[in-house]
Amino acid sequence: MKPKKPIETLILTIREQRVILAPDLADLYGVETRVLNQGVKRNVERFPEDFIFQLTAEEFSALKDAGNVSSDGRAALRSQIVILEPGRHAKYLPYAFTEHGAIMAATVLNSPEDE
Repeated sequence: MKPKKPIETLILTIREQRVILAPDLADLYGVETRVLNQGVKRNVERFPEDFIFQLTAEEFSALKDAGNVSSDGRAALRSQIVILEPGRHAKYLPYAFTEHGAIMAATVLNSPEDE
């Protein structure tokens, strides 16, 4: 198992809210991003708009240009050199989870990390 990044390095400020992006939250919970996204979609009524929102293309582009995220939607450390594996680019714009959204995500996942 690869070492996890310190959580404070994963928190970004977007739309004046402190959020963590779906790929990083999935890593924290030990699941694939698609599993996290499926859990959210199956329980959409538990995620009001102040819990989760999808980044716009402009927001995602600005975060990548500023070096805050890599092409796969994960938070990038300033000193980190990112070499992506084939297929490791974001296919969809990532979701951003507020603190309450991250807690709610833990309740809808069947992950050994969320117990």
